[in-house]
Amino acid sequence: MAPTDKSQKGKKTRSALNDVVTREYTIHLHKRVHAVAFKKRAPKGVKEVVKFAQKAMGTKDVRLDPKLNQEVWKYGVKDVPRRIRVRLERKRNDDEDAKEKLYTYATPVLGITNFHGLETNVIEQDE
Repeated sequence: MAPTDKSQKGKKTRSALNDVVTREYTIHLHKRVHAVAFKKRAPKGVKEVVKFAQKAMGTKDVRLDPKLNQEVWKYGVKDVPRRIRVRLERKRNDDEDAKEKLYTYATPVLGITNFHGLETNVIEQDE
């Protein structure tokens, strides 16, 4: 007999379209670019921000704000900031021929110098 998929049996699937949410995270970039060659640290940092956003928000489509790219590259290719505060917004994809219904837009939260005591915040939206 062929194995049956029991994971979907009897479970209701949640509609992801209602999951439009905005959260602020602190990403510890220092541990994610540890033991990476100097000339590859900033590109790896950008890739790790995308990877973090995919995991945290559950979408494959992650779009970075150009200011976030500038924040990662602020000290050059080899001196990536140790931590970075990022606002991740899960939004509806209005394009009809899109593969996914949702995408994540990542922007930096500027002006934070001390990350001690910061936690993940859910931002309420007025829409």
